[in-house]
Amino acid sequence: MANDNQKVAILTDQTNQAFIEPTKQVNEQNDINKFITSEAYIRLTRFIELLNESVVNKKISESCFVSELVQKVIDSLNIIMSWIDEIPPLPTSQRFGNKAFRSWVARLEQNASIIHRDILPPQFHDSIIELTPYFTGGFGNATRIDYGSGHELSFVAWLCCMHLMGLFQEQDYSALVLRVFTKYLDLVRRLQSVYMLEPAGSRGVWGLDDHQFLSYYWGSAQLQDHKRLKPKSILSEELVNKYSSDYIYFGCIKYIREVKKGPFHEHSPLLYDISEVPNWSKVNSGLMKMYIAEVLKKFPIVQHFVFGSLLPFKPVIERQAADQ
Repeated sequence: MANDNQKVAILTDQTNQAFIEPTKQVNEQNDINKFITSEAYIRLTRFIELLNESVVNKKISESCFVSELVQKVIDSLNIIMSWIDEIPPLPTSQRFGNKAFRSWVARLEQNASIIHRDILPPQFHDSIIELTPYFTGGFGNATRIDYGSGHELSFVAWLCCMHLMGLFQEQDYSALVLRVFTKYLDLVRRLQSVYMLEPAGSRGVWGLDDHQFLSYYWGSAQLQDHKRLKPKSILSEELVNKYSSDYIYFGCIKYIREVKKGPFHEHSPLLYDISEVPNWSKVNSGLMKMYIAEVLKKFPIVQHFVFGSLLPFKPVIERQAADQ
């Protein structure tokens, strides 16, 4: 793995960028091999790892630097969350898939350009064509009325693209997790509960979570050297309730306990198994490996991802040859 300076240099080397509308490139299983050797894959995974490193041993409640741009992102998430109250669910007897979600997504798509113009400095408005699909794809699919880890990936790709453009700096990393991503979690959980979104690509009891993944990866980093809380602490409802507002991982467990019935080890056996790992460092490293295997290398998830100039599908070796 490259050192931090190399990783940041790769992510921010975007001079004379010509923005394009991202397109689908993963059309069959063999394309996964092309994806994991692509510029997009390298840039995404390095960005995810950088954010992970930035929140080691940090609580959500701790103060952190919040730039004007980061605050604008948070404000935009608050605005689109308010639309949920303005677009109530339709009366239905269905367990999943309230069609009012389609109206919410339609409003999101109609206002995406305005939202980006409010967030971005004027000189970056030409990037809206490239950023919009990642943003609108980050909250669920209107046709299937579902939400899952692929949508979470799309939202993180949106943040990654703005970092690639030089809009987010190293000093913003902690806030992107502790302020932006936590707000995003609040929003998508409301979408799930209000519109009864189907879990997208869920593996049922054999998966980590019906909807999220990176929340556990970054959440475990927060707990890395905690003196009291250990992986097995998630089995205590008292500890989960006490620490859910300070640690993303515990917030995820609390949410699962609220929406799922029955013994924890039955409805969430993988999380139960992870609780037996001796320390958070091992949990954290294991979750990144699992994320690559269960999300980034899974065709049903990555087939929906799109690629542009910031997250290109071209192999890394092509760029290296061009730079020599």
